[in-house]
Amino acid sequence: MNTKLIDWPTFIGAFVLLLGVVVPLIIFPEAGVEVVNQANTFMTSNFGVLYLIMGLLVFAFLIFVAFSANGHILLGDEGEKPEFNSFSWAAMLFAAGIGSSILYWAVIEWAYYYQGPPFGIEPESKEAIQWSTAYGIFHWGPIAWAIYTLPALPIAYFYYVRKKPVLKISEACRPLLGRTVDGPVGHIIDILFMFGLMGGAGTTLALGTPMIAEGISELTGLEADMTMQTFILLLCTAIFAFSAYSGLKKGIKLLSDINLWLALFLLGFIFLFGPTRFLTETTTNSIGILMDNFFKMATWTEPFGDIGAFEETGFPEGWTIFYWAWWLVYAPFVGLFVARISRGRTIRQMVLGTMVYGTLGCVLFFGIMGNFGLYLQMTGSFDAIGYMNEYGAPAAIIAIIGQLPLAKFMVLIFTVLAIIFLATTFDSSSYILSAVVQKEVENEPLRWNRLFWAFALCLLPLALMFLGGLGTLQTASIVGGFPLIFIMFMLALSFMKASNEDIRASEGYEPKTIHINRKKILERLRKKRYQQKPPEQ
Repeated sequence: MNTKLIDWPTFIGAFVLLLGVVVPLIIFPEAGVEVVNQANTFMTSNFGVLYLIMGLLVFAFLIFVAFSANGHILLGDEGEKPEFNSFSWAAMLFAAGIGSSILYWAVIEWAYYYQGPPFGIEPESKEAIQWSTAYGIFHWGPIAWAIYTLPALPIAYFYYVRKKPVLKISEACRPLLGRTVDGPVGHIIDILFMFGLMGGAGTTLALGTPMIAEGISELTGLEADMTMQTFILLLCTAIFAFSAYSGLKKGIKLLSDINLWLALFLLGFIFLFGPTRFLTETTTNSIGILMDNFFKMATWTEPFGDIGAFEETGFPEGWTIFYWAWWLVYAPFVGLFVARISRGRTIRQMVLGTMVYGTLGCVLFFGIMGNFGLYLQMTGSFDAIGYMNEYGAPAAIIAIIGQLPLAKFMVLIFTVLAIIFLATTFDSSSYILSAVVQKEVENEPLRWNRLFWAFALCLLPLALMFLGGLGTLQTASIVGGFPLIFIMFMLALSFMKASNEDIRASEGYEPKTIHINRKKILERLRKKRYQQKPPEQ
């Protein structure tokens, strides 16, 4: 077992921090939950506007980069072709960035907005219906994928252009922080990222596992209890551990391809055999509402509720700010993964591809699956909201899918898809966690390292699930991920500083693709180091 490549301070620090949160929650569950929830309320109430500003600035920055000279930079050697075809690339980035949570929220999120709409709108009114179809697409749309994409810029640039075999968030901050990233500052940045990712993964488990259990219960008649949820977790662990052990090209790529084909089949079936006209018109209408109110939705803070001018709903904190915080916690992981699979593409292709493919996929899920549930509610075919309020969201989701023709078969497809979605998110997560704790990653992280983090991702949330504390781990990760707001701005500045310097140092480039001259970069960096510190004799 090769241990020389392991960055032990980061490895141990991330694991100890996670245990430092989990163990007190196990020993003092009630007090721990209250402290974490109070911290979360404090952060979202007092600093929520920072999340909203961050989301808009990141979105605007990426559009600028994509259409600037920096966007023409090729991630790789001159003339290099993409490592993965567009289908597999889109499948992997979508499966890594979304996971089974899309199946959960796409089907049922509209029901929450319908009962508790934004902007002081009357619940369950005609206007509430309009906004309920658009807000899900907004929360899972361009800003979400922009937050995901930003960390990929400096990471992919250093990995494929400057040829530094390190997949770390701290390394991407080197142009600004210099050699301090080699010390405690760098370790803290990487540990915070890993803690946030493990907590975010706990959220995915908390949403996905009960939903899968309800699907199996519907198919088998068995009770969706803790025993079944434990079995599901172990099954998903076995799948993603095998996939992570197999590596990027064999395991993760194969699962992601299967995932995308199953998703397309499910969406196509609902679209063709469901209310096709209603789904088409409602989705089109939702996109229009979103485009017309994009900046209003992105900046709404409900400022007058605090002073009693209007009734305070808590909608921005409960939904938009929460979502931006959740995307932020996952962003370094998705950015690392997108960077790793984007060899041979230009910066522009990576940025626009991730934002467009990601948003389009979410529009399809919310537009087809969400509006199918809304159609059942509005026509009186099935009271989805009443069912959800009585039996819970996971049961309501499976019940909505059960209204389709060939109900049992479609519930089976939905359940299998949820299992694979969960597995693809976790094998991608374990792959990146193992990469972050290595000093170098030439091809892929060490196999034992990948397996360790695959099981660590499962066993700790499993312990919390028995205590009913998975949501607390997720909330704690969002609080702990607050510094990532500032790290995101550092990543943006680092990319611009490094890429602009290298463009100026290159001997020239073709109009469509900038190939950075590697020899020039090395020569300039060598001179810069010598100016800072004389070479040893």
